[in-house]
Amino acid sequence: MGLQMHVANAADRLWTLNTPRVPDGIDDAKVRKYLLEERGMEIAGGFGPLAGKVFRIGLMGYGSQAENVSLVLEALGEALKQQGYVGQPIVAG
Repeated sequence: MGLQMHVANAADRLWTLNTPRVPDGIDDAKVRKYLLEERGMEIAGGFGPLAGKVFRIGLMGYGSQAENVSLVLEALGEALKQQGYVGQPIVAG
């Protein structure tokens, strides 16, 4: 999808919480609203100095199964596209 992660080094990231950066020109609140209203998925925004700069996506337990992760990525891609983001295509793996 071409998003940058807030924590650059993968070894330093929490595996249950993903924090991709909000791309320039994208309104994170509109993306999160689209996900909730159109797909029934809730992700959080950043707090404090990270407000509007990162998405906080928790994938744990049942939600962390490959097919569910794919659903979240697909929905996030749709929501970003609604905001005009043109990223790399998502390749299921």
